[in-house]
Amino acid sequence: MSTEERAAVAPPATWPWTAAGVLVVLALAAAARYLEQAVPEATEGGPLAGVGAAIEYPVYAIALGLLGNAVLAVTGLRDRLAGGFRTEFFIKTGLVLLGASINLGLIVTAVGPALIQAVVLISGVFGFTWWLGGRAGLDDKLRALLASAVSICGVSAAIAAAGAVQARKEQLAYSASLVIAFALPSIFILPWLAAVFGLSPAVAGAWIGGNIDTTAAVTAAGAIVGEDALRIASIVKVSQNALMGVVAVALTAYFAFRIERRPDAPRPGVAELWRRFPKFVLGFVAASVIATWYLGAGGSKAVIGVANDLRVWFLILAFVSIGLEFRVSSLKEAGWRPVGVFAAATGVNLLLALGLAMLLFSGFTT
Repeated sequence: MSTEERAAVAPPATWPWTAAGVLVVLALAAAARYLEQAVPEATEGGPLAGVGAAIEYPVYAIALGLLGNAVLAVTGLRDRLAGGFRTEFFIKTGLVLLGASINLGLIVTAVGPALIQAVVLISGVFGFTWWLGGRAGLDDKLRALLASAVSICGVSAAIAAAGAVQARKEQLAYSASLVIAFALPSIFILPWLAAVFGLSPAVAGAWIGGNIDTTAAVTAAGAIVGEDALRIASIVKVSQNALMGVVAVALTAYFAFRIERRPDAPRPGVAELWRRFPKFVLGFVAASVIATWYLGAGGSKAVIGVANDLRVWFLILAFVSIGLEFRVSSLKEAGWRPVGVFAAATGVNLLLALGLAMLLFSGFTT
């Protein structure tokens, strides 16, 4: 059954069902947060202590979301409750709050290598993914989403690209599913490979930050390696996040002026570019500026801590919603070509990020 056919037979969304869907998301998010805190305590001192301490909230949130998805699908309630699975709202809000944890002064003074790595990675990986997607015959909007997701910061970048190119919701859901499917194993595989290769904490952190697609997964993998690696991984990922707006503007202009423009249509103006631009990117930048000014003026770090805690909650809600919204049928409809393109791009990203990390961060001390 196609997406349009499902929409036609699905019951109309009503506010009680939407409210019930939000309650389901909140309940599963609370359970994920509980597991994040309770499992390390329960396994401490035992043979599973390392595993319990390594698993971060994205794993619990997505797993519980998928479990809830299966239960609701069996009971026939998923489509009725779907109005409350507000993945886009939750991830955008979490991304804006992420800006509050970024000190712009630190970025300016300490992330020269990270910015170089971010520019080269985004340019190289985005270009490769866009080219390969074209060779594979993918829709321009889908390959824009895949290229943005794999080269910048996963789901958040896919959302920004979706707004810029006016992608369909199904294309965004598909891209998000691929990001999660590839990011989760990376949380454990990359720290293990970093140890096998004998990488220094700085190089390991730069590799993790430049390769794993989601900020939450980068944080989890960096924490497994250690605090020094986590700091570098976060700076590298933040540098990529900061360039998300640049890519969004470029995609907006490219699709407005080249892909979708008809010969007889008027030339798109600034108003059209502004309409397509993802406004939450501005919130992300504004939060970073305000937090930097606030701390510089002697503000309390506890206030920033509250913003960070809220960010975690919204990201948990987003990951739960991703699990609840995931549909195997959407993967089947798109076919395996996008999977192959994303896998190949991930491989290129893996090698390029490792080379850049070794070139730019060897001998770097935190």
